Amino acid sequence: MPRVLALANQKGGVGKTTTAINLGTALAAIGETVLIVDLDPQGNASTGLGIDRRSRRVSTYDVLTGDVSLRQAILETAVPRLHIAPSTMDLSGLELELAGERDRAYRLRDAIRALNAPSSDRNRNEIDYTYVLIDCPPSLNLITVNAMAASNAILVPLQCEFFALEGLSQLLKTVEQVRSTLNPQLSIHGIVLTMFDARNNLSTQVVEDVRQFMGEKVYETIIPRNVRVSEAPSYGKPVLLYDLKCVGSQAYLRLASEIIQRERALRAA
Repeated sequence: MPRVLALANQKGGVGKTTTAINLGTALAAIGETVLIVDLDPQGNASTGLGIDRRSRRVSTYDVLTGDVSLRQAILETAVPRLHIAPSTMDLSGLELELAGERDRAYRLRDAIRALNAPSSDRNRNEIDYTYVLIDCPPSLNLITVNAMAASNAILVPLQCEFFALEGLSQLLKTVEQVRSTLNPQLSIHGIVLTMFDARNNLSTQVVEDVRQFMGEKVYETIIPRNVRVSEAPSYGKPVLLYDLKCVGSQAYLRLASEIIQRERALRAA
């Protein structure tokens, strides 16, 4: 089974999609085989990896409704060893469609379990993924609950701004609820501080507050505000392809390395 990490935060604009795209690219660059599952109806992760909307004939909506397997929704990207299951606006109505289904919280978990399963009808050339990164929508709805029920751990992007801790406490409550009812193995993998501006005293204060509140759960790597990171999605590229030498790219490479180190420590424990 691949390691499944959900990037979740009910606040919008905190860098979930940017982190999913660039962390996936960085993990692929160091030899992992990565699948990004785009669960945001806006489909920004798909767009940011250059997947045209007309190419999204099969999407994560079709996977969650049970019409297709996850394998059938996967598309290649311009990054070697990085694939994506794209999303469409159809996801917006999923909660109403699944409201009466008993397994509604486990649709994604079951789809991911079948992904690497041995099967007589599997193509020999099909890739087994080592990591699945789930880009969640900016809300704590059924789609996010599906992501949490399917995941080994949650990775929380947290913007270095005033209301950061307020949103974090609500997310932690939801993680605890999912752990107690749907997924006992769920944990917080780590919190990545994003959009850090060294010229801003508030950013520094938020970093100190979050580290004091969450301790070792906060990654050492901090993602700085960087115009190259903001520009890259408009070209349909991760920043690591757009400008490898910029400070944003280097930060995401460090984050990927830190995550791999934490993974090794977890396996050894």
